[in-house]
Amino acid sequence: MDNLLAQAQAVLATTPSRWQTLTATIPEALLTLEPAPGEWPALQCLRHLLETEEKVFPVRLRAFLAGQNFPAFNPDTDGEKINSGMTPTELSAKFAAVRKNNLKLLAGLSPKDLTRTALHAELGKVTLGELINEWIGHDLNHTVQAERAMMQPFIAGSGPWRAYFKDHDIKYHEHGK
Repeated sequence: MDNLLAQAQAVLATTPSRWQTLTATIPEALLTLEPAPGEWPALQCLRHLLETEEKVFPVRLRAFLAGQNFPAFNPDTDGEKINSGMTPTELSAKFAAVRKNNLKLLAGLSPKDLTRTALHAELGKVTLGELINEWIGHDLNHTVQAERAMMQPFIAGSGPWRAYFKDHDIKYHEHGK
């Protein structure tokens, strides 16, 4: 992908304001609504994004720059749930602040840095460019996942239009209907 660093800056810079808008305007009941067993509510997606923004992506980026390898991260076993007592607005504000610092770290990279390699404990040899792509995909994935969770009561209540939402309807995917 041409100009990955500029694209990373652009995409990663949009996520905090998206979350700040969501947490400032969407009722907390909708943010915490569990869409289906095993699916994450929107607020859990935000907590996970904040946790990885604090403990995964900047740590890995610094490891690449220092020529070091790094461990895997499993949110189910490695996650600490340290931000669980914060309000949605506080979570999104903290996420925005941490992201701002990480964007500064990202801005210090050059295209040549993207070829740096390290060993990931589960995946083996990876490049910094691959990590940057994963960071962007992870960011967008969990934001879309959160929005999909908030869609569920509206999809269920849409009557004959429900079929138009089958790509996002969790019940459709559970039952294959």
